[in-house]
Amino acid sequence: MAVHTADRGAHDGGCACGGCPHGAREGHRRAVAAFLARRDELAAGKGLPAAVAHSAGASRQWVSDELTQSARLVVERAREAGVARRERGWRTALLVVWGGTALLFLLQLLTALGSAGWTTARTAGLLAALGVAVPLSAAAYAHRERGGVLAPVVGEDNRLSTSRTVAALWVLLAGYAVLVVGAGLAAAGTPGERDRLLGGLAAERSAGLLTVLAVSCAVTVAARGIVSLRARQGRLQKVRAERPRAADLLTDDSGRGSFADTQYVLVGGVVLAFACVRLARRPAELPDLPWGLALLMVVSAATYLAGKFTEGGRPVVLSVVRAREAGDLDAPIRTGDDIEIRGTGFVPPGAETPELLGRLAVRIGAVHVHVPLVPVTGGFTNPSDTVLTVPVPVEVEPGTVDVQVVTAVGTESNRCRIEITD
Repeated sequence: MAVHTADRGAHDGGCACGGCPHGAREGHRRAVAAFLARRDELAAGKGLPAAVAHSAGASRQWVSDELTQSARLVVERAREAGVARRERGWRTALLVVWGGTALLFLLQLLTALGSAGWTTARTAGLLAALGVAVPLSAAAYAHRERGGVLAPVVGEDNRLSTSRTVAALWVLLAGYAVLVVGAGLAAAGTPGERDRLLGGLAAERSAGLLTVLAVSCAVTVAARGIVSLRARQGRLQKVRAERPRAADLLTDDSGRGSFADTQYVLVGGVVLAFACVRLARRPAELPDLPWGLALLMVVSAATYLAGKFTEGGRPVVLSVVRAREAGDLDAPIRTGDDIEIRGTGFVPPGAETPELLGRLAVRIGAVHVHVPLVPVTGGFTNPSDTVLTVPVPVEVEPGTVDVQVVTAVGTESNRCRIEITD
């Protein structure tokens, strides 16, 4: 399936080449639109070659191969668009960082007009903001090919990590608070003022903040270990995402809302906002979080980790039956028949794209059979997460054979034994 592209030298509104950010994104959109149109056309029975139209099995296999090849083109265009998004993303991150610094300066200036005027604490806050913005800008430039500032919070599956994002925000707040106190300490003119600033760093004042910071960082390490261990053991199927999205913070790998992730972000955001208010009211000391809020974060973090323990699972084959169409007689399974594999976990979260669906395979005895894509208007009827329909190839010898599903990420299911007759 060809995707119409514009002249590579003309980067206008209709450009679809990979040489500019707009062209890469436009090329991806066109490839997706062409694939969807082709899928719906084949679902309606149009565009089939005459050589395969007489055979249901041959036409189904031809349609599946055609859609799989078209899906690979969409993946190539998506990869080009991803490079363009990363190039644009690190620049956007710089604008956000320095825009936030400018906003802080304006807020300090406006509040100074209605109070005692510009103070040393305001200068310390602005200097601390610069002390955070400059390293973040340098990191964004150094990691511009990996997402800029977002690189540390993007997981191995190319999604925004909820635990890393929450921990990163607490680290930034703690670092900014220490810089504010440090800048004030450097500008302090009297021993009494210096002692007061040093007292703001006392453990009894910052115990709540340190507890929340330690818990959020520990959750990040624990969550990564849990996911890695369960993935290696085959108890969790992880699919790499096309690109990081803000919605990843609140959803699972399939894009559905996740209670564990949402409550962790919500509770963490509320407690973080409280800490920011405390820091704005008392910039000469670290935010003193009440123990009630610290314990609330601990409960939220425990719920998040419990969700990591229970999510996902390996594919399970429950039964295998002979697929029967209307009017067919009941009969044993023979070579050339279609079999219906019933179970769960065949399509892991995030593997609903046509390219990944085309990787599904079924091992029948010693023969690997790729699951054909069967399109309908708006989607596919085969494969699905609970049912797979595949033909029994003639290479399978009659007798007792094992049936096993191999998912798109390479995880193997249990074996189910069936009997194939002559």
